[in-house]
Amino acid sequence: MQSRQPTLHHLSTLISRGWHLVGAPQRPVLFVNPRSGDGAAGRHGVIDLARERGVETVTVCPGEDLRARVSELVAEGADVLGMAGGDGSLAVVASVAAAHELPFVCIPIGMRNHFAIDLGIDRRDVAGALDAFTVGVERRIDVAHVNGRMFLNNVALGIDGAADRKAGYRSSKVRTLAETARRVLAPGVLMPELRLVDDLEGKDVRPAVLLISNNPYAFEGPGAGTRPTLGSGRLGILGIDAPQERRPAPGRTWSSPHLEVQAPAETHFRLDGDAVELAGLLRFEVQPAALRVRISRRHPGASPSARLRSSMSYAAPRFLPPDATGRFTTGGC
Repeated sequence: MQSRQPTLHHLSTLISRGWHLVGAPQRPVLFVNPRSGDGAAGRHGVIDLARERGVETVTVCPGEDLRARVSELVAEGADVLGMAGGDGSLAVVASVAAAHELPFVCIPIGMRNHFAIDLGIDRRDVAGALDAFTVGVERRIDVAHVNGRMFLNNVALGIDGAADRKAGYRSSKVRTLAETARRVLAPGVLMPELRLVDDLEGKDVRPAVLLISNNPYAFEGPGAGTRPTLGSGRLGILGIDAPQERRPAPGRTWSSPHLEVQAPAETHFRLDGDAVELAGLLRFEVQPAALRVRISRRHPGASPSARLRSSMSYAAPRFLPPDATGRFTTGGC
């Protein structure tokens, strides 16, 4: 089928951002979760649009072992894997793609589409996103792991689940997390004590929020709440302490190639949005350039923060003190 062609200037921009042109695959397969995004796949006609492009589609059924199903298709000859679903489902398919050195395609039909935005996919152009299978560009990005389990976005401890339902969460994430911490946690509430060890030091903390991401987020300025790169080889770490009497909760962001978290038994986390329980010693690490990804040639190929910022520092910790009004002043990663 015909699709709008990108300009030479746009292709040059994509190449400058690390993408390269690729040809069409022999047997592309797209896995579709019809329940994601309140039925977004059906509203956008994803299955029909994929078939028009010669892409085999597999509908994911409730309770199905998605990883096993994807592995079966790889054994049968699938050479590009795609997922139309939420961020948790994306990570499952992407982990199989990474293990077999196959390209991965993200179709943005989830509720928040965090990964798609940071990858530089135009989430408003679902039909165009499917062109990644036929006339795409490809590059490698980092993935992160906690105790061997891969994630594309982040792992969160604390009140992040309550915060991410608030309007404006991605555009002002630090302020939203801080405000939610003050609202949800009364002074004196005892949170689990965690031992954090990165490449520089170790410390004991009782965070209201601990957010560990695959590459750091930008928390201020244009594009705040998105990741300027998925290729830094570093984890982003955000910690906000439980609030105390008469003062807001202090917080800071920093980055590290790896992090160890000693957690008590049955600590509740959210891994790429899915609720999980992790206990004991949690080892977080980034696996640089581990995943081949493809997007449409007509999409931006960079996150909002990457497009709007000329540089980003990943070195020293940045503290987030309250200003005179008691609100946080944000700091970069």
